[in-house]
Amino acid sequence: MARSTVGGSQESRQGGPLPKLSKNREKVEKAVDRARKYTVEEACALVKSAKFAKFDETVDIAVRLGVNPKHADQMVRGALVLPHGTGQTVRVLVFAKGEKEREAREAGADFAGSDDMVAKVSEGFMDFDRVIATPDMMGAVGKLGRVLGPRGLMPNPKVGTVTFDIGNAVREAKGGKIEYRVEKAGIVHARIGKVSFADNALADNAKALIAALVRAKPSTAKGTYVRSITISSTMGPGVKVDPGQFIGGAEEG
Repeated sequence: MARSTVGGSQESRQGGPLPKLSKNREKVEKAVDRARKYTVEEACALVKSAKFAKFDETVDIAVRLGVNPKHADQMVRGALVLPHGTGQTVRVLVFAKGEKEREAREAGADFAGSDDMVAKVSEGFMDFDRVIATPDMMGAVGKLGRVLGPRGLMPNPKVGTVTFDIGNAVREAKGGKIEYRVEKAGIVHARIGKVSFADNALADNAKALIAALVRAKPSTAKGTYVRSITISSTMGPGVKVDPGQFIGGAEEG
């Protein structure tokens, strides 16, 4: 029997709900008061308690900001190392030469090289999750823009992935550094951990990201800045967080 997972629900091809999932879903829905806005700590605890999948679900956060990304001066973008990491194994590729290539490998890079690595990627190699490059390699790496750009993998000095401090960049990537960027609708999506994390670890990660977003507030942004916050797991419901507990945040209906 085939299953469909559109919108977090599963149905048989005959159109009827699968009983086991229906029961779990009902239990989960009852646990979350959709009319309420929780503290970060409460939301993270709820997300953990509402899990029902048999795998270790990823926990994500969505923060809606009062910005218009169409204006360059209201683009919110950056990176930070989460206090407790993401729970994800990150495969790091480094474009560097000589001593810097050796430094990358010693720091734990999964792949490192110069022109040979550029050629390998251009030929279709994509078994990596993060790309870091030294500034002197960007002329060659720039030719991979059509391959790396659409996947969000192009190195960028604004988020620390174009640097001569290769060792530190690799260690941060391996240790839970995430990149964030506001989307067209003014929303920032980011992974903050796994449901197997302790409640306080998820909360610490969420608050670290929100604090980074508050610090990154564009001077041209008007009105309420942090408009809404939702935390959810891969299969679970979204849990609303009260944005009023953060500077620049306020409750909205």
